[in-house]
Amino acid sequence: MRLKDLREDADLTQKQISDFLHIKQNTYSQYENQQRQIPIEQLVRLARFYGVTTDYILELSDVKNPYRKL
Repeated sequence: MRLKDLREDADLTQKQISDFLHIKQNTYSQYENQQRQIPIEQLVRLARFYGVTTDYILELSDVKNPYRKL
């Protein structure tokens, strides 16, 4: 997953993101290291936060920009 790259590009720490998600820093670290699956709700929240698609975070697409809402 691209979570680490997105976080570092935004100059944020794991602690800042874990606080945003209301989880422990250790849990977020496990998401970044793919030691734990990220819940869908958290995935969507991060996609909105970074302004990217969930597909981009999951490396299913190289397109960062979210789809237009109809």
